Amino acid sequence: MPKFNYIAMDAQGKETKGSLDAKNQGEALARLQEMKLFPTKVVEAQQAAAAKGKGAKKGKGKAAAKGGGKGAKKEINIPFHKIPGLGGVGSKVLCTFTRQLATLIDAGLPLLRGLRVLERQEKNPTLKETIQKIGIAVEGGGTFSEALAMHPKVFNKLFISMVKAGEMGGVLEVVLLRLAEFMEKAQKIKGKVVAAMFYPVAVLIVAVVIMGVLMVVVIPKFKEIFSDLVQGQGLPAFTEFVLSVSETIQHHFIETCATVFVCFIIFRLLVKTKTGRLMFDKFKLIVPVFGPVISKVAIARFTRTLGTLVNSGVPILQSLTIVRETSGNVIVANAVRDIHESVKEGETITAPLEASKIFPPMVISMVDVGEQTGALPEMLMKIADNYDEEVDNAVAAMTSLLEPVMIVFLAVIVGSIVIAMFMPLIALMDGMGSEGTGGD
Repeated sequence: MPKFNYIAMDAQGKETKGSLDAKNQGEALARLQEMKLFPTKVVEAQQAAAAKGKGAKKGKGKAAAKGGGKGAKKEINIPFHKIPGLGGVGSKVLCTFTRQLATLIDAGLPLLRGLRVLERQEKNPTLKETIQKIGIAVEGGGTFSEALAMHPKVFNKLFISMVKAGEMGGVLEVVLLRLAEFMEKAQKIKGKVVAAMFYPVAVLIVAVVIMGVLMVVVIPKFKEIFSDLVQGQGLPAFTEFVLSVSETIQHHFIETCATVFVCFIIFRLLVKTKTGRLMFDKFKLIVPVFGPVISKVAIARFTRTLGTLVNSGVPILQSLTIVRETSGNVIVANAVRDIHESVKEGETITAPLEASKIFPPMVISMVDVGEQTGALPEMLMKIADNYDEEVDNAVAAMTSLLEPVMIVFLAVIVGSIVIAMFMPLIALMDGMGSEGTGGD
């Protein structure tokens, strides 16, 4: 019977090594689970020895031994992905950490041991240091949610509140899995929107580059030609305008860039004001092409966040406060504030939802049914799943519409410059033709 070498962790998180006899790797894994061990690597002893010997002969040492020989079976590793950090903690890295911790706790590992395991394997320096500090706080007698609250730049209020509810209900692993699923779906929606925006942004960059080359290099050459051909005669007004713009950019390039930068800074400062942010967020919801996508994303985010929080045991008023703070849109936040006040007074969610004029009738009807049947969290999650599909359709429609729009935009920009440059030549040719006709 083949012998298998294994590396596993016990219930206390201590790493152990050993070997056992089994017919295959599946049976070896089953026996390890019966022994209440959590395997991180299981490999046949004979195959591993052959791989090491072959690697040593080739002079590749430990690296070759890990690679194994031609006949070596694949190693079985616990599916924890090590994601390198870039100085911060991205949503993907945090989502991976959350799912890993939920898996360890669900497998029976104590919280502190699970944190120690993840700390050892984490490659993101910021998250690694954060996990270490959380472990120290938990070891000192603090709760997990209290330790998370000490790091608000990494863990937001939604994360902390759900963990606290999971601790109180004794279902921390379930809550962590819900958190991971929530972040994965939010990241998926964000990725689709970003991918859809790639094409128009790329076309816009190309248009700016083409305009820059035309204005700085090509149009000045035409100006020299016009000065020789026209000889004091006036140029068409549109041509004069394009030439003046070209001259301004060419001779005052730094000032032009500074003006654009200042306009951008002024816009950012206006958006940060209460009135400016309100107007900009309202504009985002009603702007053609982009508005439907942004609106559907906001509804999906609202329903999924609220449904996840309530389903995890967070009180409804606290859930609404968290949703309002994490909505990302002032208009939606104001609607959630009205819902909070309505629920606080003992009324329903439906009335302020309808009064906000943001949520479509279908959403309002489903929320109403959820309230009446006592299945509000499940109904909110169904709405979120439905709107995830709506976002897919809206993004596809936006992409298909943006392609011809951006092509026409680029054609109008370049075509206008070309027409401006050819108008004097056409006028000159018409003048020459009229002179020739008069002479005959």
